[in-house]
Amino acid sequence: MDNKTKARYEARAQIIKALAHPSRLFIVEELSHGKRCVCELTEMIGADASTVSKHLSILKNSGLVNDEKVGTSVYYELLTPCILNFFGCVENVMKSNAERHLELIN
Repeated sequence: MDNKTKARYEARAQIIKALAHPSRLFIVEELSHGKRCVCELTEMIGADASTVSKHLSILKNSGLVNDEKVGTSVYYELLTPCILNFFGCVENVMKSNAERHLELIN
């Protein structure tokens, strides 16, 4: 594998790693409905603000979300709604796995 190809796969892995937490998956899905402030996400997730901010930082560093300061609040938005297509694919894999497991017990 050449360096350019390796770099492309490493960049893909970084994005997938950024999504590899239930709270971050929830945040991405919530942001698909519109901008949210940290305070809203904190309440929805049921975690402290520093934990939610860390999750948002990881998502921002991977290029999935962007932030905007409005007064004393910081609002986040989803930059790449196409990531939801990936979620649909993941759910198809989950369904396929469930169907295979059902076949084993029937």
